[in-house]
Amino acid sequence: MTTFYDEIGGFETFQKIVARFYEGVATDDVLRPLYPEEDLGPAEERFLLFLVQYWGGPTTYSETRGHPRLRMRHAPFKVTPEARDHWLTHFRAGLDAVELTPEQDARFWEYVTHAAQFMVNALE
Repeated sequence: MTTFYDEIGGFETFQKIVARFYEGVATDDVLRPLYPEEDLGPAEERFLLFLVQYWGGPTTYSETRGHPRLRMRHAPFKVTPEARDHWLTHFRAGLDAVELTPEQDARFWEYVTHAAQFMVNALE
């Protein structure tokens, strides 16, 4: 059985998407303060492994970190609608950096827009 992970090019594709995303986060005045580590590398690695696992790749994320518990892990951070929008802007750039079919892009984008909205935990 082919997974979405395999269908879009496996680890390399996910790595490109996440690398482009974090290039944007690194200079974003709204998002960068939400990352307490000086080096974004560990956050990038965690996000990469999460997405890889979610879409049917290796389960390294759960093996090293346990259940994702996304809302719980993000609860200490003020995720506003503005932060969501900035997050989506950088994720859009990540998707645009790889060659997905329109159907693949739409499927991925639908997931991340839903996930981004789910993470909002503050209105201002």
